[in-house]
Amino acid sequence: MPAQAQPNRHRIKWLAAGLAVLVAGTIGLDLTDKAFPPPMQSLAQHSVEVSDRHGALLRVFANEEGRWRLRTRAGEVDPTLSRMIITYEDKRFHRHAGVDPLAMIRAGWQWLRHGRIVSGGSTLTMQLARLMEPRAERSIPAKLRQMMRALQLERRLNKTEILSHYLTLAPYGGNLEGVRAASLAYFGREPSRLSTEEAALLVALPQRPEHRRPDRYHDNAMAARNRVLVRLTDDGIIPASTLGVLTARAVPKRRQPLPALAAHLSDRVRNAHPVKMHHQLRIDRDVQARLERVAVNAAGRHGPKQGVAMMAVDLASGDVIAHIGAADFTDHARAGWLDMTQVPRSPGSALKPFIYGLVFAEGLALPETIISDRPADFAGYRPENFDSAYRGDVTVRSALQLSLNVPAVRLLDAVGPQRLATLLERSGLSPRFPDGKGAGLAMGLGGVGVTLDDLVAAYAMLARHGQLLPLRHSRADAERQAPANPVLSANAAWLVADILAGAARPADAATGATIAYKTGTSYGFRDAWAIGFDGATVIGVWTGRADNAPLPGMTGLNAAAPILFEAFAHSGREIAPIRPPPKGTVRLSRADLPPTMRRFVGDGLPVSTPSSAEQQPSILYPVGGSSVEMSASTVLPLKLQGGRPPFRWLANGAPLTGVARTRRHQWAPEGPGYATLTVIDAIGRSDSVSVFIEGQAN
Repeated sequence: MPAQAQPNRHRIKWLAAGLAVLVAGTIGLDLTDKAFPPPMQSLAQHSVEVSDRHGALLRVFANEEGRWRLRTRAGEVDPTLSRMIITYEDKRFHRHAGVDPLAMIRAGWQWLRHGRIVSGGSTLTMQLARLMEPRAERSIPAKLRQMMRALQLERRLNKTEILSHYLTLAPYGGNLEGVRAASLAYFGREPSRLSTEEAALLVALPQRPEHRRPDRYHDNAMAARNRVLVRLTDDGIIPASTLGVLTARAVPKRRQPLPALAAHLSDRVRNAHPVKMHHQLRIDRDVQARLERVAVNAAGRHGPKQGVAMMAVDLASGDVIAHIGAADFTDHARAGWLDMTQVPRSPGSALKPFIYGLVFAEGLALPETIISDRPADFAGYRPENFDSAYRGDVTVRSALQLSLNVPAVRLLDAVGPQRLATLLERSGLSPRFPDGKGAGLAMGLGGVGVTLDDLVAAYAMLARHGQLLPLRHSRADAERQAPANPVLSANAAWLVADILAGAARPADAATGATIAYKTGTSYGFRDAWAIGFDGATVIGVWTGRADNAPLPGMTGLNAAAPILFEAFAHSGREIAPIRPPPKGTVRLSRADLPPTMRRFVGDGLPVSTPSSAEQQPSILYPVGGSSVEMSASTVLPLKLQGGRPPFRWLANGAPLTGVARTRRHQWAPEGPGYATLTVIDAIGRSDSVSVFIEGQAN
């Protein structure tokens, strides 16, 4: 055998042996990886988060271990912080496979030289492995286990994911874990934008989190942060010219509470979906924070047991942009844990606008119609005004603005309590009647239970010209669609809004802007309400005691209305003009009213009584609920039977030209869409139909 063949044979043997060891090691690592996988499930044990419509954090819940651990993605933190952490903890983070041999050799040499562990040689991946499986001892077996886990993690996660999990789990003292929790607790904001010294503090704390807590060991925290700044200056991350300024800056001495906005609504969505880790509400964080301050200040002005609840809704989308179930969730004296937006209470006079809306839609009266405010008896039910005084003849407009009880009951008696109950239900409100009782005249004065949530939705309908607006509390409600048909005619809804916009403001109103609003006071001074809207927002306010105890002297006008106007003034949203009247709607003076509309015929005054054989007026054409196709040059014939002439016709509440002496008339629609036609005969009897006009009308 040639002499040179012998060395080649040895090299081949060593190469084969090396390959065999490599293959065996790879197979062994793979078998070990499968037999002892890392506890990846521990990475998912985050705090439950609730965010607003824009993704801003509203509230966070501690995890099952009582720790604040907010999920953090590397791309969501200040890039300076990520660069500092990698430079300070693991310079070759992007070049190793979980274990850095050079760092291990350096750590071993320092141990031999100093006789103690100076640096552990741990990579960020190894530190993540230790955080996933916490161990108290610092031993060689523990280090080997970390190394094995680091190799396993690198097989499952990319570098960005590893850094993200480290940023989520790194300890910051007490029950704070992760840079988001620490940044919120120490700086009061997210870690997306940090100053250099703030980022350096977050780099320094995880090494000895309890010993360096700035809220307990301020000097230790400052010294550790400054060592990080010096080290990063030496590494060229921080300009040397800024070091003196940065090290002189103070570190925070107090820990701030984590966000807890919209506490009640956050609880509600969390309880409804207990498995989800993130919930997105339709709340606007800025508006929520502002109105919570309004509620807290208002509650502070009243007694120690009087609570405040409030809601604000965007009229364009139906988004609940602010929700305050109580002024202070933790206030035991006021039962702050109760969400008073969901508790049925008597609304007092807050339902009266819907009575008037029905009356206008039926053509029984208009705002300038005269109605009697005198004592009346309705089959044994004798309502009285709140102040026990009577004003004689008043306009319907004044009756609503003054919230007079007797005229409201007169009107409700004319349209029927069940019609009001149906309108409320179609408006998204679920009235709760006393046990064994249905809809009666008393419901018009508050003899029914409603929630603030429902009442705000119903007022949103009035603000939107009779179009129902389903409220959207969370992202899960985003698909809720409004019905195509209006709940109340646009004309009637606008007339109500126009009256409410002219109501006198409370003496101490925080804004002089025009707000259409109505107050309510329940029997026995137990609940005070104020619900109002401009052209963009509807806000509802309830105040009272959660235990339903009376508060003598408390009324909607003196207790709830000032809070309502303060909410509009300080919400941060521009107060918009109330929506203009729908097409064809006009304000009529009393002189312009048809004779049969100048006085409400159901006010108890003498009227011409029809004979028993005389038929009620009934519209024959168009047929109610039908669709009528029109061209630009045609008019719609109107036909009726019965009734006593002359007849007055109204389209969407506006009188048509002329008084009809016959049972035929005509109408030129002003545009396509839904329309309500009403006819009133000489003695005030009426009939109405709703139709849909198709095509182009003039």
